[in-house]
Amino acid sequence: MAGGGGEEKTEKATPKKRRDERKEGNVFFSKDVVSVVFVFGAFYSLKLLFPGIVESTSSFMVSMVNMAGSATETSMGTLQRLSQDFAMTAARCLIPIMLICMMLGILGTGVQTKFLFSRKSMQPKFSRLSPLKGIKKMFSLKNLVELLKSMLKIIVMAAIMYTILKSDFISIARTMDMDAKMSMAYILNLVMEMVLKLCLVFLVIAVFDYMYQRWEYERNIKMSKHDIKEEYKQTEGNPQIKGKIKEIQRQRARSRMMQSVPDADVIIKNPTHFAVALRYDMDNDNAPVLLAKGQDELARRIISVGEENQVAVVENKPLARGIFATTEIGQEIPAEYYSAVAEVLVYVYKLNGKEGVQNPQQTNNSRLN
Repeated sequence: MAGGGGEEKTEKATPKKRRDERKEGNVFFSKDVVSVVFVFGAFYSLKLLFPGIVESTSSFMVSMVNMAGSATETSMGTLQRLSQDFAMTAARCLIPIMLICMMLGILGTGVQTKFLFSRKSMQPKFSRLSPLKGIKKMFSLKNLVELLKSMLKIIVMAAIMYTILKSDFISIARTMDMDAKMSMAYILNLVMEMVLKLCLVFLVIAVFDYMYQRWEYERNIKMSKHDIKEEYKQTEGNPQIKGKIKEIQRQRARSRMMQSVPDADVIIKNPTHFAVALRYDMDNDNAPVLLAKGQDELARRIISVGEENQVAVVENKPLARGIFATTEIGQEIPAEYYSAVAEVLVYVYKLNGKEGVQNPQQTNNSRLN
């Protein structure tokens, strides 16, 4: 019962563990539940079908007696006809009961296992041939419980049979003086009474067995904390690897961002803690667009790249901080910064000898009109 690293298995199985166990065909079910359903269903169906069985059997016996009385010699045809009649009578009597028993067995198992069919559980496992494992299994808790359960069943069965036979011994003896049909009906009723009492007792045993099988199954599929961590790594990925992937993604995103800095019209800084690079194309943009932003070291890199590519750098602490906090890369700046950014752009365009720039709010209104 030790997991990876010698840890004790104290944690409940995860949904993935349960799914994997189910795929392997490892599910819990009580054989006693199946036995109770099977026995009760078989004998009750026998009771329901008994009149038809008696009629078919009687017809066959009468036919056989008539055939024996009228036949002067035994021929191959007579034997063939007798065999066919016997086979048809046996089929009419036994096949319905056999089908009912088969359906009850499938139903009793299927309801518990949710009708699981796993090919893996049918494949041979040579590990089961290990003598050491066989010896350990002989002295396991599960086998001890099965032994006690079997002994209890035998004792209960013997007690019920003794009680019924003792109370009805005289009546059973009188069946020798009854008509064959009445005698069989009486014996069948007696057997059904015995089966019913046995099934009621075995039903109680089956309920306890079902609870035990469930407890045993849950105990066997428990996991250690190490197992849960390993499962998480397999399903979600190693946290260290995921962190490395995210770091690489961030680096690539920064690289693409830095490549767009030379296309900016202006970089607004604060003075070294924050930096935002803006582009404003009056023909294509409704408002200035944020191409890059950074803090501390990244801000200094944005300013350095901008200066290398002759992008104007303007210091405006509240504007740089505000755009940094409210705008994502590739988005237009919020409307409350239009006027302030327009003043910066006008100043930059005058320095560069370009034409003046309209306030983005005015540009938007003219486009709407």
